[in-house]
Amino acid sequence: MATEKEIVVSGIRPTGYLHLGNYFGAIRNYIRMQDEFNCYFFVADWHSLTTHPDPKDLPGNVMRVLAENIASGLDPEKVSLYVQSDIPEIAELYLLINMLAYVGELEKVPTFKDKVRLQPQNVNAGLLTYPVLMAVDILIQRAVKVPVGKDQGQHLEMARNFAQRFNHRYGDLFPEPEAFNYGDNLLRIPSLDGNGKMSKSENEMATIYLADDDEKIINKIKKAKTDSGSGESGAPMPESVQNLLDLMKLVSAPDAVTFYEAAWNNQTIRFGDMKKQLGEDMVKFIAPIRERAKDLQQDTDYLRKIMKAGAEKARANAAQTLQQAKKLIGINYY
Repeated sequence: MATEKEIVVSGIRPTGYLHLGNYFGAIRNYIRMQDEFNCYFFVADWHSLTTHPDPKDLPGNVMRVLAENIASGLDPEKVSLYVQSDIPEIAELYLLINMLAYVGELEKVPTFKDKVRLQPQNVNAGLLTYPVLMAVDILIQRAVKVPVGKDQGQHLEMARNFAQRFNHRYGDLFPEPEAFNYGDNLLRIPSLDGNGKMSKSENEMATIYLADDDEKIINKIKKAKTDSGSGESGAPMPESVQNLLDLMKLVSAPDAVTFYEAAWNNQTIRFGDMKKQLGEDMVKFIAPIRERAKDLQQDTDYLRKIMKAGAEKARANAAQTLQQAKKLIGINYY
């Protein structure tokens, strides 16, 4: 007798363009998960409102994120792909879980402190309660596994806390979600300028986007930070060179990686050749995703069909959860 698949939930904000870090840090794992779990993947449009996106840009951004996820390999027949705002039950459970969240703990969240520092003119209540909404995205589907990076560990811990508080106060309903990734496959994709990881909002020239054309990809890699070399065989490899090799490991043939590792060790490395190889291999990797995503974005009827089908499944599950939560709280008068 077949056992029911465990539920996985993850979302991505429709702000900025998806990049290589999104693909190898998240989407690649999603593609594997879709065959093993009951997956709910959503576009977090409500979350994006905390930074006040232009209303005329939001619909196109949502469509692009959906298209890029599908182009990368997510199969709408295997997963529920939906938009957060299509599930009104999330907003109602968000209200109820807010009653179990405390201002003091929300103010201590590092990402909230960062936002206060970076945008003091826009410290809205949505930013403060962001972890509550993030928790509800997970709890509403009663997910047991959440593919998250290290920077989201505290948000997931808060989701576990809210689940515990609800279960203790009202009765068992929510599983306590756990962080999940395949072994050590959680990758940090380095920025081309050597400063941290690739980002949607930081230096555009240091980030390779899934929408970049061939020329742009090659030019960005040409300008990537390298090293002059020490002149001594076996010298320690600087981070900038290691970053390029790490990128090669993702898109190039193993023998190319081996060749340039040996060339560094022998101090015979030619960075121009290395960047040329990486640029060509990166173009071969990105181009099919980019072109498929372009085609999908032109087919808005298809994307809306996918959104609607995903929302119907996600909403059916969410409605059951909300009904049980309200019953346990005592909000059942008829």
